[in-house]
Amino acid sequence: MIEKLKLLMVKNKEFYTFLKKQLNISPGNMQLYELAFLHRSASYTLPDGSVVNNERLEFLGDAIIDAVIADFLFRKFPKEREGFLTRMRSKIVNREHLDNIAKRMDLTQVVIAQSKNKETLKKRICGDVFEALIGAMYLDKGYDKTCKYIVNHVLSNYIDVDKLMQSETDFKSRLIEWGQKHKFQIEFNFDMSTEKPKNNPQFTVQITISGVPIAKGSGKSKKEAEQKASQKTLTFISSSSEDFSSEALMHYLERMKDRKN
Repeated sequence: MIEKLKLLMVKNKEFYTFLKKQLNISPGNMQLYELAFLHRSASYTLPDGSVVNNERLEFLGDAIIDAVIADFLFRKFPKEREGFLTRMRSKIVNREHLDNIAKRMDLTQVVIAQSKNKETLKKRICGDVFEALIGAMYLDKGYDKTCKYIVNHVLSNYIDVDKLMQSETDFKSRLIEWGQKHKFQIEFNFDMSTEKPKNNPQFTVQITISGVPIAKGSGKSKKEAEQKASQKTLTFISSSSEDFSSEALMHYLERMKDRKN
């Protein structure tokens, strides 16, 4: 059955047209693209014992996407440091984004899979199929064309990089979300004694986590002070340990409370 479907897809002009529309190129090696849509649940075995599905292309596509996005961010944000670039790349290539891209490209309509509930399975694997498609495109057309496709088609049409950047620099919101996720109480306490006249205002805020002072920030507005203090706090959290965890922070906070008492 799989072999019949396979031959049908290769010969099917609709499949070729679908690929041409989505990739904005004329596919060369159709078997590569056909393989990209063959999920492991529909794997078949060759006479030599090799198992055929899209997992290897998925692995390759994942690496290509990471490299292209890293290069794109490196050029787009020449003054940003490695931590910012790493977080931005993670946001762009996270599973939710890849799944959303694949759904908007209608990739699941040509996926070959075998399951009692094929539609549910296709929704779960659509991001994997997108990675496999990029892997196939790379092998068929090379890195340069694949890079142009990801930047000019995928990023331009499906991902709002500027919006992601704005959320990346909203340190207060990120800190509050982190606190809610790990069930820590985050407080922003302003030091009113540091305020200056209206013509030269200065605000200072102290951030505490579960009652323990962590970082201060100052600025010409309360918002600026909160953002600076939040950035310092997030830096502290991320750099406290390579294997940082909420449990580690809890132990730290408990030790700080003991010292205060």
